[in-house]
Amino acid sequence: MKVQILPALQDNYMYLVLTTHHHWDHAGGNAKLCKMFDNLQVYGGDDRIEALTHKVKHDDSFNIGELKVQCLGTPCHTRGHICYYITGNQDPPAVFTGDTLFAGGCGRFFEGDAEQMYKALIKILGALPNETKVYCGHEYTENNLKFGQHVEPENEAIRQKIESVHIQREKHCPTVPSTIQDEKLTNPFMRVHEQSVMDHAKQKDPIHTMAFLRREKDNFKV
Repeated sequence: MKVQILPALQDNYMYLVLTTHHHWDHAGGNAKLCKMFDNLQVYGGDDRIEALTHKVKHDDSFNIGELKVQCLGTPCHTRGHICYYITGNQDPPAVFTGDTLFAGGCGRFFEGDAEQMYKALIKILGALPNETKVYCGHEYTENNLKFGQHVEPENEAIRQKIESVHIQREKHCPTVPSTIQDEKLTNPFMRVHEQSVMDHAKQKDPIHTMAFLRREKDNFKV
């Protein structure tokens, strides 16, 4: 499987195969595409998705050629957000995470809460194979990692990734894909069980830690 990343707007990444949620910067071109191409099918988990033809829910699956697509319900950023886990051929698996999981961060809790995001990141996406490639919806990686370094200043994996990401961005290259393994090492929102992260948040519970981190990140200035 070859994934072609399509930059759009200021910092969006698009993937023509799938729609993760209804926000205009992710689904706003669906109707026009459907007019341009006959029999185009639009999959998604929310009736608010423009030009939706196939509504899916958690654990639904379908095929694209030889590729198997498993739908992962991850409500929080929006209540109908779906991530798509793709396996097939000899490539490492891939997951398209929209605005649920970013490289180094996660989406704002627009229509959900910390408990839902905890389930999405830790229980669902965190259970995928470590080698799974993570294709997210925005180029937020550098700023996300700076927040991660604020949370865990002694985290060597974050320091190293900041260096590599800086080089990539200087060359105007995407920092996507990441991997599930990378996120477990560098993303504070996937590290809410770590003592260092809970200590930063002054919390003893990972879900309360998740809520604290999101509030802090919402107001974080680089």
